[in-house]
Amino acid sequence: VLLAGYAGGLAYGAALDRKGWSFGAAALLRRAGTLYIAHIFLFVVVTAQVGYSAAALDSTAYLDELNLDAFGEQPYQALLQALMLRFQPAFLDILPLYIVLMLLLALALPLLRRPVLLLALSFAVYALVRLLDFNLTTWTGAGWFFNPLAWQLLFFIGCLLGYSRRHPGQAPADPRSVPFHAALATLCAAFLLLAFAAIMLAWYRPDALAPLPEVVASVLASVDKSGEHPLRLISILALAYLLGHWIPRDAAWLRGHAAAPLLLMGQHGLPIFCAGIFLSFLGRLALEQWEGWGIQAAVNLAGFAAMVGIGAMAAWYRLRDRGEPAPAGIPGNQAQGSSALSVPVPVSKTLAE
Repeated sequence: VLLAGYAGGLAYGAALDRKGWSFGAAALLRRAGTLYIAHIFLFVVVTAQVGYSAAALDSTAYLDELNLDAFGEQPYQALLQALMLRFQPAFLDILPLYIVLMLLLALALPLLRRPVLLLALSFAVYALVRLLDFNLTTWTGAGWFFNPLAWQLLFFIGCLLGYSRRHPGQAPADPRSVPFHAALATLCAAFLLLAFAAIMLAWYRPDALAPLPEVVASVLASVDKSGEHPLRLISILALAYLLGHWIPRDAAWLRGHAAAPLLLMGQHGLPIFCAGIFLSFLGRLALEQWEGWGIQAAVNLAGFAAMVGIGAMAAWYRLRDRGEPAPAGIPGNQAQGSSALSVPVPVSKTLAE
């Protein structure tokens, strides 16, 4: 969400500066429409995939675990509710979050030029949502798994960081323009280490947490994901602060062969995300049929290779659609003497773009 906001601040902030609010808002509405179409398509594909697997393998548990049982009971109503984003099975509750965030950014786009006001309004909404335990409702009666009115704070922080790249003198700027303080960095590192230790103990040695005061145990138990608990917000901001100062912007390894597949997938976040949802369930089926570390390694490697291939095809299609020649290593380019996998677009892309 933070990176999506960062990319949104870069791209749509540029549209705001060049052509004004109306053009930038129109671009955001178009992107929200693209995400909506992708979500509905993914809903149909995943529902068919899981439903067929449940019938073929005689395992209705798949439907229950992914919250698709309601579709089997009331298919027509479920389709209607899915179109209204009110039926969100597991793994199909992510794109709706980004759709709402795009719409919120369309409204708040001019406030990128007034960062203090935007942050104040965003934090006020976040605080009210946390205090009132407010959430958008779904057809099944529960709230959205990712409450967009809570996650918007992290998103808008990312937007301001991205927009400030275009205006270095405007605060807040990207992580490097936030002055480095050894004491603050130490606090961030200590917080992240404590959080990591608490998570590991909760997963593998829950008995070790028993001696802790009841208030500490209560806080740890309340760290929810749906409403973006403050500890989650602090953790990602602390990590961003440390990485922003630790990793040089022009680091050579970011342009090296090892990072190229990761950059390629990051530049085409939407097709990679949709393919990843489909492939993850296929991988689960494979792991249930065969056991051992060998099949786990094979599933992970095959999934990684498939997503890199999808990223390469998306890059090739985008460049050909623009009428530009594809870089070496991308299907359709016959240039000699180049790397096997070149990063075709130097600008980072996420679900926000």
